[in-house]
Amino acid sequence: MSSAYLWVKAFHIVFVASWFAGLFYLPRLFVNLAMVPPDSHAERERLLLMARKLYRFSGLLMVPALVLGAWLWLGFGGGFLRSGWMHAKLLLVLGVIGYHHMCRKLLRGFETGGNRRTHKWYRLFNEASVLLFAAIVVLVVVKPF
Repeated sequence: MSSAYLWVKAFHIVFVASWFAGLFYLPRLFVNLAMVPPDSHAERERLLLMARKLYRFSGLLMVPALVLGAWLWLGFGGGFLRSGWMHAKLLLVLGVIGYHHMCRKLLRGFETGGNRRTHKWYRLFNEASVLLFAAIVVLVVVKPF
């Protein structure tokens, strides 16, 4: 393994973990937003500000995570595409990108006052990012197929 490969891989892991940290916490803010009483405008605005900033920051982290992942795949291991685990991982990565964009749609719902979901729904939604992360890590480490 070349030194360049290891550096790219290390930074890919750092940015993926950082991106997911945002995806773990953003839906938790949605839980809190869904529980804010209608007359608590200051609390609602504070949580919305936090959610907006976290969404933007997570989006910034997503870009190098994806670029470095593509660099690893195209620059160092194009043969991985022949592996079933890589097909599954790429499909899950598409799911994570979709989850990230779904968070934006949900955030817009809170911004416009159009949220119709309960805090319980957001608690379940919050678990999806954990399941995606766990599945991707298992695929990369274990390479089950």
